[in-house]
Amino acid sequence: MKKSRTYIDKMHLWGSVWSVTALCALFMVPVVFSLYYNAFPQLNILLKAVVKIIPIYWGTAIIEVITYTPMLGAGGTYLSFVTGNITNLKLPCALSALDRSGYRAQSEEGEVISTIAIASSAITTTVIIAVGVLAFGPSITKITAPGSLLAPAFEYVIPALFGALGASYFTKHWKISIFPILAGVLVYIFVPSLAVGTMIFVTIVASVGGAFVMWKLKLIK
Repeated sequence: MKKSRTYIDKMHLWGSVWSVTALCALFMVPVVFSLYYNAFPQLNILLKAVVKIIPIYWGTAIIEVITYTPMLGAGGTYLSFVTGNITNLKLPCALSALDRSGYRAQSEEGEVISTIAIASSAITTTVIIAVGVLAFGPSITKITAPGSLLAPAFEYVIPALFGALGASYFTKHWKISIFPILAGVLVYIFVPSLAVGTMIFVTIVASVGGAFVMWKLKLIK
């Protein structure tokens, strides 16, 4: 008797298929340009460039997978890594939806909620970008120019987004937020160029470790 696939099994299957498909599509862009213009990079020069670039990103890439998966769930993780912009959009949307629903990302309900939230974010972002390009394309350079009245606002979009999202968690769980905030501040004081993905991993470790210490000391239940 053939065993029926569960929701998670199907999610991993189609998540893997679309992840590989997205990678192939990305790699095909330079291949198509090279074929069209009959201009291919020299292999030795390409390898030298790759060797210098890969070490910058491989650590962050591994850390992001380990960090984001427990927060986004399987479906949310696949969808986020295919559509991109996880830190700025997908993660805040998923966390906000899970927080409002009261479910964890690891639960079946949380899996569905996280995936729907991220899919909605991807669709909304695409529509807004399309509308924005059509509506503000001719004037966007003037709005974001250094001398523009609105220029300073564009520099604080991401801090404002995460500040609003983090404020709700800090007020609800202010005790366990002390350690990750201190860890983040100290790390950025001594290593200001640290990648965001690595910093997220550092603060999560500090949060878990701090919560465990406070629980052992019976400061939290």
